[in-house]
Amino acid sequence: MEKIAFALAGEEAAWFYVLEQTTIGGRHYILVTEEEEGDSEAFILREALAEKGAESVYEIVEDDTELSAVASVFENLLEDIRLE
Repeated sequence: MEKIAFALAGEEAAWFYVLEQTTIGGRHYILVTEEEEGDSEAFILREALAEKGAESVYEIVEDDTELSAVASVFENLLEDIRLE
């Protein structure tokens, strides 16, 4: 599994493993985790709208309704994972 660096505003880069990606309603989401194996904190990130040709910018999904819906999709895609 590949570990990718995410630039954080005013901070050092954060490194995450990308477990899965999906597109819902035209929006791109990725499921990332800090550890490659075992129990670890995971985050669902949504690609923010960016200018064409610019690097992708992701933001953590915080809206409970959106988070629940996207988590359900990821749980179905990754049968051996449970998001809480």
